[in-house]
Amino acid sequence: MKNIFLMIVGLGLFLNCSSQNYLEPAATQQLTSAVDFTFHAQKANAVGADINAVTNAIPNYTPTRLTTLDSGYTLVIEKEKLTCTLPYFGRLYNSNGYDTNKQSLRFTSEDFTVQKSTSKKGNAVFMIRPNDVSHISMINIEVYSNGKAFVSVDTTDRQPISYDGYIAANETVRK
Repeated sequence: MKNIFLMIVGLGLFLNCSSQNYLEPAATQQLTSAVDFTFHAQKANAVGADINAVTNAIPNYTPTRLTTLDSGYTLVIEKEKLTCTLPYFGRLYNSNGYDTNKQSLRFTSEDFTVQKSTSKKGNAVFMIRPNDVSHISMINIEVYSNGKAFVSVDTTDRQPISYDGYIAANETVRK
């Protein structure tokens, strides 16, 4: 009975500790080479210590730097359009008044440049510069072979923020 219990506990630890594959490496390679995919954010990492102090002060909240996100926060990269709908947690250096369009990272760019390279570990790395969005300097995306991805956003008017998530094929809209 003790051996069965240890086997069940060991199996549970093995399954929880194994890395999750979101895509097969061939599918990941195909999406990244075409530079046509959607990043789905699962966690946000606010860089500022003041933001982490505020969230850690919430009663019954587990102290952590990563904030788990609901589904629906994406960064869609297409041939001629970049659509970003990501939340923002951090300090704004420049007051945007009551313009709610500039309080999160929600924008669409049709004039952007993408530089693709490969990291030392073989991951696809993208540096995206939207030319028609004034408050976004650079979006960096690193895509791992299992489909997992890391995105960091540098802006001109607020603290940087990063996201953990995964990539998937863009959804096609049928008319």
